[in-house]
Amino acid sequence: MTSNAIWLVLGLVGQVIFVGRFVLQWLYSEYKKRSEVPMAFWYASLLGGAILLVYAIYKRDPVFIVGQAGGFLVYLRNLQWRLRERRALARGE
Repeated sequence: MTSNAIWLVLGLVGQVIFVGRFVLQWLYSEYKKRSEVPMAFWYASLLGGAILLVYAIYKRDPVFIVGQAGGFLVYLRNLQWRLRERRALARGE
């Protein structure tokens, strides 16, 4: 497999993970019968976003890099908030 093919596969894997998080959120909300964002959504956001950021850097696409880097920070912060909430609930706060 050539280097370009490997990068193409990596970019596609990142995109599948990234899009899959929306499907995950939709199915989870259907299951709960209300709008919900499961923890897996944030993990998939981080993983897919990180892979796409690496791909964007490889492609040297500044628009794609800025978009993915900014999103990555938002996903990381939301995950941090959710983990903090879980720890507080576990302590009974």
